[in-house]
Amino acid sequence: MNQEPVTLLYWIIPMLSGILCGVIGYLLGRGPMGPAALRNEAGALKAANKKLRRELDSCMDRLASARSQGISRALPFDAAAARKAFGKTIRQDDLTLIEGIGPKIVGLFQNFDIHTWKELSEASVAKCQEVLDSGGERYKLHDPSSWPMQARMAYEGKWKELARWQREHLHGKL
Repeated sequence: MNQEPVTLLYWIIPMLSGILCGVIGYLLGRGPMGPAALRNEAGALKAANKKLRRELDSCMDRLASARSQGISRALPFDAAAARKAFGKTIRQDDLTLIEGIGPKIVGLFQNFDIHTWKELSEASVAKCQEVLDSGGERYKLHDPSSWPMQARMAYEGKWKELARWQREHLHGKL
């Protein structure tokens, strides 16, 4: 039996495979996602990132300026809309409106300088839990997970949504 044709195939097949892979790699490298296209896209993304950072810095400067001047963008309180949604008179920044918060818990929040719906809406759930823990064992049953969200709705004047949410959820639990 002649071994020469088999030996020749052992050399030709890998050589053809290598050439074919080289051509395919070259074509893929020059394609739409080749190195040049990726460099161009990276440059465009870096430019967009710089622009967004400048805008963010500008916004942060304006916010700091407004805070230093004491400018507040408090939302107006609409007592009539609140009364219509809840069927009772609602006082502005009354934390007892929040499902699960009573007068004693309001006192705990006041000890932590949280007096308004806005301040409560900006507090984390962990901070609310810390306030409850400061009151001792009797407040362990309360679940503050929804309090910032409810306070945000009250602060923003979303009375219908807040009333509906409180009707749908048992004792203010999520």
